[in-house]
Amino acid sequence: MALFGTDGVRGLANGPLTAELALTLAQATAVVLGQGRIAEARKAAGKRLTAVVARDPRVSGEFLSAAVAAGLASSGVDVLDAGVLPTPAAAFLVSDIDADFGVMVSASHNPAPDNGIKIFARGGVKLPDEVERRIEEALTGPKLQPTGADVGRIRVFADAEDRYVVHLLGSLPHTLDGLHVVLDCAHGAASGVSPQTFRDAGAKVTVIGADPDGLNINDGVGSTHLDRVAAEVIRTGADIGIAHDGDADRCLAVDADGRVIDGDQIMAILAVAMKQRGRLPFSTLVATVMSNLGLHRAMAEHGITVEQTAVGDRYVLERMNQGRFGLGGEQSGHVIMSRYATTGDGLLTGLHLAAEMARQGKTAAELAAVMTVYPQVLVNVRGVDRDRVASDTGLQDAVAAATARLGDSGRVLLRASGTEPLVRVMVEATTEAEARAIADELAAVVADRLALS
Repeated sequence: MALFGTDGVRGLANGPLTAELALTLAQATAVVLGQGRIAEARKAAGKRLTAVVARDPRVSGEFLSAAVAAGLASSGVDVLDAGVLPTPAAAFLVSDIDADFGVMVSASHNPAPDNGIKIFARGGVKLPDEVERRIEEALTGPKLQPTGADVGRIRVFADAEDRYVVHLLGSLPHTLDGLHVVLDCAHGAASGVSPQTFRDAGAKVTVIGADPDGLNINDGVGSTHLDRVAAEVIRTGADIGIAHDGDADRCLAVDADGRVIDGDQIMAILAVAMKQRGRLPFSTLVATVMSNLGLHRAMAEHGITVEQTAVGDRYVLERMNQGRFGLGGEQSGHVIMSRYATTGDGLLTGLHLAAEMARQGKTAAELAAVMTVYPQVLVNVRGVDRDRVASDTGLQDAVAAATARLGDSGRVLLRASGTEPLVRVMVEATTEAEARAIADELAAVVADRLALS
């Protein structure tokens, strides 16, 4: 089984993801990313390879990041240990100091016992599949083993957080003066940096979920549990609530009445605002096939093209890079603003969302009204042959009939899971009852036509 998944290496800490694996993975990364024209030129000029290492506050991150740092230093790479910081901060710092690569130890929105290792290449960009494959191959190959003065040094990256905060504040089109923001930091990597950054931007800030103890990350808080932030917004009379996940690469929000503003709505708000300010390249937004039909219609009304990709922020970023587009993301709250970031950045997204409230003098609800959210029903059909989704004629006939039935007022999407023997049936319609009825009908067809023999 491949070591790398859709977002780095992830698993139960001290289960599949051991200190030994972390150390060996770091050594293999040094072998692969320490090659190439730029790396060789640096070595020829007497410069040492440098890597940024950061982590979220999971207790296992302490020994895993130590193992990563040891693996890199034993390979002759100087390590700048940034401590607990968001994933997008690690990516930014790699670019900001022109490091050769970076490593983030985090399992994002997963529960505390899990952990993961994400690797960024020079420039703070995610690794292409081919480079991940080469690192996997290098796990069992010879390692770099310098001696004496050639071994790497491990130092604290003293101004890592300050560099990131200055970068975020410098990106804003407007201060947050006059806004009251509730921040839910998921007891994660944003717990220290996010509240201070919002305050520095001018907002009054109420904070929840910012007391990490190494074991409580994502536990009933954060972007996967919005009830807490919604209740706090209503209790305090705040203007908006913003929720991060464990490593703060995503952002979801709630308005003053506690209503959810999802990633599609956030992208719609930012896309229209960026176009108005002449900051949306080619008047194009990149979104996945799971984005709501309402997003497509809203963008069309504002003269904005929507480019669609497969599910996954890496595919969104790939298309953004290909087309030199400036904004993209997912319904889940991974939003990429390529002018300022190389990956999804929950702090950046939340700051810009709040800045648009202040700049336009509108409430979060008024901004979110830029798009109508169509009811969306998702049914997972398990125990079926996912490989026959596109080829079974009976199933395709049923999809065509459902699509015709919905007309312009909805859509149907069938998607095979990439990791499990299941098919996801997604239906959007003008009413939830209609979407549910059609989704259930199609799920029954999938179960019948694709049943495992």
